[in-house]
Amino acid sequence: MRDLKYLKYFEDLLQQANNELIGKAKADGKVCVAYTCENVPEPLLNLDRAVSVRLSAPNTGSLDIATYYMTNLLCEPSRALLERAIEGGFNFADCVITPDGCTMMNRAVENMELLKTMGKDNPNFFHQYMEIAFKNTENDVNLAVLQCTNHILKPLHEKYGIDISDASIRKAVEDHNRLCRLVRELGEFRKEAKPRITGYEFHVFCLATYLCPKYLVEDKLAETIEEVRNREPDDKLWRARVLLVGSEVDDSGLIKLIEEQGAFVCCDRFCFGSYPGRTEIVLNDTEDALTQVCRHYITNCQCPRMMSMDKVYGRKQYVADLAKEYGADGVIYQQVKFCDPWAYERTLGSAMLQNDFGYPVLSVDRPYNVSSSVGQMRTRVQAFVESIEIKSIQKGGRA
Repeated sequence: MRDLKYLKYFEDLLQQANNELIGKAKADGKVCVAYTCENVPEPLLNLDRAVSVRLSAPNTGSLDIATYYMTNLLCEPSRALLERAIEGGFNFADCVITPDGCTMMNRAVENMELLKTMGKDNPNFFHQYMEIAFKNTENDVNLAVLQCTNHILKPLHEKYGIDISDASIRKAVEDHNRLCRLVRELGEFRKEAKPRITGYEFHVFCLATYLCPKYLVEDKLAETIEEVRNREPDDKLWRARVLLVGSEVDDSGLIKLIEEQGAFVCCDRFCFGSYPGRTEIVLNDTEDALTQVCRHYITNCQCPRMMSMDKVYGRKQYVADLAKEYGADGVIYQQVKFCDPWAYERTLGSAMLQNDFGYPVLSVDRPYNVSSSVGQMRTRVQAFVESIEIKSIQKGGRA
C-alpha cells in the first residue's frame, strides 16, 4: 500500500518523550500535565490551558540507575520512566499526577519526587498521588470525585489558574469525544477483509494521541482518515487476524514484529489503546460533569486492578466481544515483565478465552523494549500463527 503521508512524522514524534509537539504546546503557553495511568480521567487533565502528556520512555536501554533505587523485581516500565526522569527527559512537565492503581508505578513517581528530577525552575510544579477505586459502585464514584477534586482540579486551579468549572469540564469532554471519534473511525478500517491500514500504522497514530498534545494532532488524524479511505489495499491475505490484549504497548516495534510474521493485529485491548481508552463520554444536563466523568471511568474501566467479580468476568467477555466484532482468529495476551496485575489477568484470561470462548491464545511476557528479545518473540508468534493455520485447515478453512 502507498505510504501514509504523516506516518513517518508520527513515528519520529514517538522516538522522544519530550517531542516536537510538546515544545510547540509549551510555546503556546500550555500547562503540560504528565500522568502515568489510564485510570486518571484524561479530560480533567485537558481543562482550559492544560494539556495531558502520558510519560513514556522510548528506546529504553540500560536501567541500571533506576534498578539501584527500585530493585530488578519491579516492572520495566516503572524503572524505564524513572531512568528517563533521572536523565532529564521529562523536564517539560509542569506537574505529575499518578494513581495508586499500580504500586510499582507509584513508587517510580515517588522516587522522581524524592530525587527532584523535574520542576527545578518551576515554583508551581507539583506531584499528586490519587487513590483509585477497586469496584464499580456509587461509593467508588464518590471516591473518584473526591480524589479528582483534591488531586487534579484544586492543584491545577491554585497553581496555574486553570478553569475547573462545570462548563470547562464539559468543553474538555467535548474535545475528548471528538478525538475518540477520529481514533475509532481510523480503527474501523481494520475490520475489512483486506484492511487499508495495518495494525502497526494504527498503533502509531493512536499512541501519539496519548503522548502528544491532542489539539496538535487532530487535523493530521482527520487528514489520515480521508487518505486511508481512498487507499488501495494490498491483494495479499494475512495468514491470521489477532487481537492484542494486555499491558501498555509503548514500543510499536512489537506490533510490527507480529505483523511481519503474517498476523494482522486487527484490534487492540491494552492500556492506552483505542479500547477502552478512546471511548466517548456521554454527558447529560441534569448531573454535574465531574461526577459523570468519574462514573464513566469507573464503569468502563477494564484494568485488572478492578476486583469485583462482575469486572473480573466482564473483562474476558469484553475481549471475546472485540474478537468477534473484528473477526479475530486468535488472541495474544501480552504482559510487560514483572507487571503483577497483568500477570494474574493474563493467566486467567488466557484460560477463559480458550476454554469458555474457543479462541486460540498466545500468552507471553515481554520486555518493555521488544528489541531486547526479538528472536524469542518472533519464534513464538510464528508458532502461534502456524497453529491457527493448522486449526483452520482442520476445520475446512483456508490453507
